Amino acid sequence: MFGDVIKKLRTAHNYSQVQLAEKLGVSKQTVSNWENNNILPSIDMLIRISRFFSVSTDYLLEIDTRQYIEVTGLTETELTHIQQIIHDILRKK
Repeated sequence: MFGDVIKKLRTAHNYSQVQLAEKLGVSKQTVSNWENNNILPSIDMLIRISRFFSVSTDYLLEIDTRQYIEVTGLTETELTHIQQIIHDILRKK
């Protein structure tokens, strides 16, 4: 559910509910309500959350569970290094 996804993203980025609320311009209670699945964000806020965490709205809504890394501005060499790191991590699993 959306609440689980937003909590997972928040904790993975080491944000408290208060910190995330401040970054998104909402109250701590709003973040808490999202995480407890009491309310859902508006479409505009859903887009803001997806941009903030660099995930798709489909990911937030659990329609598509793939994750992406923003690599805009990196050189081909830097991209190659990142791809190699990802391949190495996946091979260890």
